[in-house]
Amino acid sequence: MTTLSDNRGLAGLDEKTIDRDPIKQFQLWFSDAIAAKLPLPEAMTLATATPEGRPSARMVLLKQVDQDGFVFYTNYRSAKASQLDANPYAALVFYWTQIDRQVRIEGSVTKVSAEESREYFRTRPRESQIGAWASEQSEVIASRDVLEQRAAELETLYCDREVDCPEYWGGYRLRPDRIEFWKSGTGRLHDRILYERSDDGWSISRLAP
Repeated sequence: MTTLSDNRGLAGLDEKTIDRDPIKQFQLWFSDAIAAKLPLPEAMTLATATPEGRPSARMVLLKQVDQDGFVFYTNYRSAKASQLDANPYAALVFYWTQIDRQVRIEGSVTKVSAEESREYFRTRPRESQIGAWASEQSEVIASRDVLEQRAAELETLYCDREVDCPEYWGGYRLRPDRIEFWKSGTGRLHDRILYERSDDGWSISRLAP
């Protein structure tokens, strides 16, 4: 059993003692999820919507978080990218069931710089770099053989050199304007603490579960 300390552990959330900065509070919880050896603590649901309001959601991986926001990477020709280009707002959800915590995040989304994308791409495993070239993400393909054959061709092409970052691949940064921290409570009396951004900074309030 994992034991965590203070209001970041089995105790509830208190809006009087929680960190006044939601990014710092998220980083505390994220560190706890890593320390608890949870599988893929960086996995998050990304929800997007078309301009007509039709939603879709999928799992992506958090690659960076700081005061500028939450960063993930994808193919800029994918379905999610098309939706973000047309409607640049999204929501994220982290759910760490083993420690009874959830974080919900909403905000606007912009692309990271091409240089940031290239720098991160260079840190990816080589097979993932090849995969970024091989997959026309979200497009219909005839069979898995098509995908594997394309990957094999790329392995040959790049056999003696570094894999370039595709121009159509890169990162997005979600700048949050709402962040909610949820902690499971007895009898479904859960704790929900909401941060909302304003011109003066962040306000903090408690929501009924």
